[in-house]
Amino acid sequence: MTSAETMRKWRSSLPHDQSIGFAPTMGHLHSGHIALIEASRKKSDVTVASIFVNPMQFGASEDLEAYPRTLAEDLAKLEQAGVAAVFTPSASDIYPDGIDQHTAVDVPGLTDVLCGASRPEHFRGVTTVVTKLLGLVRPHLAFFGAKDLQQVLVIQKMVRDLCINTEIITVPTMREADGLAMSSRNTYLSDEERAAAPTFSAMLEACATALSAPSADFDRILKDARKALIHAGFSVDYLEARHTHDLSPASSNSDEVALFGAVRLGATRLIDNRMLPAQP
Repeated sequence: MTSAETMRKWRSSLPHDQSIGFAPTMGHLHSGHIALIEASRKKSDVTVASIFVNPMQFGASEDLEAYPRTLAEDLAKLEQAGVAAVFTPSASDIYPDGIDQHTAVDVPGLTDVLCGASRPEHFRGVTTVVTKLLGLVRPHLAFFGAKDLQQVLVIQKMVRDLCINTEIITVPTMREADGLAMSSRNTYLSDEERAAAPTFSAMLEACATALSAPSADFDRILKDARKALIHAGFSVDYLEARHTHDLSPASSNSDEVALFGAVRLGATRLIDNRMLPAQP
């Protein structure tokens, strides 16, 4: 389905007693995306996926045009995974009057830190398009990956604040055999960068373990971890421990604290996170 109208008609044709699961994606699918589909199929009668490279969430200097588009391969993967329908709208269908003239959805409090600090327009684009997609698909459940934990927290708040009748389900991060979190942007890495990239996830894990110790000195541990990442060749955007209920800084172990990290390796931005206390 390639238009909002066909999506609406298809959705209206479904029996009212069927539960609908939804996995929104930007395509260039990997095993992490397929995990969303598998989770949805376990919990829902009907699973829908979308593929839409959302221009509203890309900054002026970011990689919209370079973002990989592999529609034929993605559709084959989704068919094999057992989705009932795939929604592949165009930008003109989602933003018929253009992005500048389109109503935007802002979620205060969670979007001006971490990724929101370095990508100030990013979350406005995410929340706007997710609101539209949820309105068109009208799923009972929507599935998002834990790798993008800040995004999940933002969307959960948005759904709660706007009384959208969809439950947001978080699916655990899928990792490569060497520990690197799966991401479509991993394909941007050169062979040399790809060999070095797992150091980020390993250092994040080590930092989370250190922060989980009784009476851990958060400031010192985070400062040392940032220095270690820089020494390993990464440019550090942020490495911070924050409470997941409001993303305020955390200085000690308590419930609902996560370690968030974002780095650059060459031109490629990598993000990852760990919940605290770290699991042995």
